[in-house]
Amino acid sequence: ATTKAQRKLFFNLRSMKQGFKVEDAEADITHRDALTEAQIDVVARELKVKPEEVREMEKRLAGSEVLLDPAPHDDGEQAFGPIAYLSDANYEPTAMIESAQRDVLATEGIATALKSLDERSRRIVTERWLNVNDDGSGGMTLHELAAEYGVSAERIRQIEVAAMKKMRAALAEYA
Repeated sequence: ATTKAQRKLFFNLRSMKQGFKVEDAEADITHRDALTEAQIDVVARELKVKPEEVREMEKRLAGSEVLLDPAPHDDGEQAFGPIAYLSDANYEPTAMIESAQRDVLATEGIATALKSLDERSRRIVTERWLNVNDDGSGGMTLHELAAEYGVSAERIRQIEVAAMKKMRAALAEYA
């Protein structure tokens, strides 16, 4: 259930069905578990949803539960349930290719992009983004690098922006 009306329908349909069964039993009418068209219209009107939504939700609620991963048998045999026949998205061919390409881009691509930079730009990018301290925090700050190179923090930021732009272009060519 995704909408407020559908959630309301989900939580109220079962109790409303029970109410219909009681009414039918009192009227001495033979009834099935499924709602009649008239009952579907009543539920839809009361809960302010479309009759099609009531039918769909009733199908969902009437469906039996299936154990996806059954326990092994007492005789030690492995029981196979529906989950054994579901594919693992991690081993889907396009996902594997994309993962491999992403790994190559993250290693060889970044190394190639870094080589396209001059020494100062490479060091700034490396110190700011690729070196991680023992405590998990990032590398050097703009002010630390500015003090080291004897320029302003703003100049370090400008060099960093230009280096990142150049790296993006190198990565685009690499890919």
